[in-house]
Amino acid sequence: MSGADLDLLCINTLRTLAIDVIQKADSGHPGLPLGAAPMAHVLWQRHLKHCPSNPQWADRDRFVLSAGHGSMLLYGLLHVTGYALSKDEVLNFRQWGSKTPGHPEYALTPGVEATTGPLGQGHANAVGMAIAERALAARFNQPGHTVVDHYTYCLVGDGDVMEGVAMEAASLAGHLKLGKLICLYDSNDVTLDGPAKLSFTEDVAKRYESWGWQVLHVADGNSDLGAIDAALKAAKAETGKPTMIVVKTTIGYGSPNKSGKSSSHGSPLGNDEIALTKKALGWTHEEKYFVPDAARSHFAEQGKRGDAARADWNSRFEAYRAAHPALATEFERVMKGDLPAGIAAALPAFPAGTPVETRTAAGSALNALAKVVPEVIGGDADLGGSTKTVLKDAGSFDGQSGKGRNIHFGVREHAMAAVANGMAYHGGVRPFTATFFCFVDYMRPSVRLAAMNHLPVVHVWTHDSIGLGEDGPTHQPVEHLMAVRTIPGLATVRPADAAEAAEAWIFALERKKGPTGLVLSRQKLPVFDRSEGKCAAAKGLHKGAYVLAEAAGGPPAVVIIATGSEVQLAMGAKEQLEKDGIATRVVSMPCMEHFAKQDAAYRDTVLPPGVRARVSVEAGVTFGWDKWIGERGVAVGVDSFGASAPDKILFEKYGLTVANVVAAAKKSLGAA
Repeated sequence: MSGADLDLLCINTLRTLAIDVIQKADSGHPGLPLGAAPMAHVLWQRHLKHCPSNPQWADRDRFVLSAGHGSMLLYGLLHVTGYALSKDEVLNFRQWGSKTPGHPEYALTPGVEATTGPLGQGHANAVGMAIAERALAARFNQPGHTVVDHYTYCLVGDGDVMEGVAMEAASLAGHLKLGKLICLYDSNDVTLDGPAKLSFTEDVAKRYESWGWQVLHVADGNSDLGAIDAALKAAKAETGKPTMIVVKTTIGYGSPNKSGKSSSHGSPLGNDEIALTKKALGWTHEEKYFVPDAARSHFAEQGKRGDAARADWNSRFEAYRAAHPALATEFERVMKGDLPAGIAAALPAFPAGTPVETRTAAGSALNALAKVVPEVIGGDADLGGSTKTVLKDAGSFDGQSGKGRNIHFGVREHAMAAVANGMAYHGGVRPFTATFFCFVDYMRPSVRLAAMNHLPVVHVWTHDSIGLGEDGPTHQPVEHLMAVRTIPGLATVRPADAAEAAEAWIFALERKKGPTGLVLSRQKLPVFDRSEGKCAAAKGLHKGAYVLAEAAGGPPAVVIIATGSEVQLAMGAKEQLEKDGIATRVVSMPCMEHFAKQDAAYRDTVLPPGVRARVSVEAGVTFGWDKWIGERGVAVGVDSFGASAPDKILFEKYGLTVANVVAAAKKSLGAA
């Protein structure tokens, strides 16, 4: 069999396997696998450096299927090239408990590098992976010893390049000149609703060129494998720009009645159409889900090349270890995601009584920790001076050399979060982002995916409430705290003072599984006196909530629960209430979600079940607080949008005062 015939056999194996399995599931997207199989085959067979026997090999190339609806193409590739994805698992496509869900899911299926499906996300994730590769190369490669040197490939579709998150990320990638990022654009001019021209007539290639990308074209992506191969070679040869390869394909290629039509996008072809498609492709095998021996052997060659590449890298890494033992140990540590020992000792101390913005305290803690955790890297959405997250003396990130740890994301909040996810998917770095808290809405889809995939990304969200003052309601988050708390797996931390803000960074970095949001104040807050037992140590933050100040003279009659800047109101109310003979406990609850995960015994020590008089105080919506204060409790909060005025005026006008908290406590006592 000639090489061309063998390639065609392999491509048609991927195509027919996909349409058969989608038909069995009676659900899926056959159009992309039929059209994009040739470019995927050329990439995986001739260029992609990967190792099916060790999917987590550190120096593998990364492949992201941003057009995640075409998941059966990826599952077919993983199965036939030797990943631990059996035929039974492939046939269990889209079923309960399978390793082949409708869209690819990270850490579920061996070889899947990112969870994709929400269009544009994978494209942005790939940008983050390319950033991580460059940062690690700059840190660890030494003269004569290159241990980080790989590409990031991404397959995108028409829907991907329409999405704003992809545009933001692609603009950033071009600016950073990420030469080891290569995208293949499955340009078939069809979307779910019909021809793409219904909504999409721009020149995508010129758009990417304007962003600083090299743009290459393959006129016939259905069968011209030589042109695809040449384009990939040219992409790898261009080291100063990312590359977009526009590959013209036909959605549903080979289907006599659905080729080139939106009807092939998101529905099974049907048994009759499958038979016609196989005939049109020259596929003579009657057995469903069939992988010919010749094709399987050819696919297996890639696995052998991967094993050889990894063995060569292992040998080179041992030589690197001999020459640079400390760096080799560090490399292994960061790729495992472990932290250096004793990092808490680096935290700055904040004297009691001196007011400090929690954004400033957290920024000081970040800078101190970044010196002892060198894998910390990140940046802000053009707000570094306000979020206090600039790493001093760390330089601006250079996408060519990989040097510098401050990433200037620009005003691209959604891409910032998605790029940070890509960095976390890659591993070896600990990414953080920063912006004003009200802009979390721009980031939410990516934050949700970080939580879904247990990615240890840290988001710094400052200007946390109406307390930011004069900028007014457009910039004052009100519903945001409760909104982000509903995301499963996200830890939302709102520190009460500088000590908690510093401890929050330790909490965030110690979380290896899941993202953390640090919600920080613009206004200065008093630092509580934690000496001689006056207030509990800020380490209580690690439990999510703790007794900050115990009731005087006996068990509490009322419990006031507060977060962030409102803890000072709770402390002021405690003083007034105890003058009136009402024993009052103050609970700081910086992370509601984490407190909920503690065992019942601990939760009951903080919030005694017998004490039904409870008050919550938070400068946000009161929705959700009933879980902690009960039916007889009183919630003090802000259930409307804010206004433009100095922060002290706003707190008074919206009832966030000591007097109002005292009144709420007495009302709750009356109800109890």
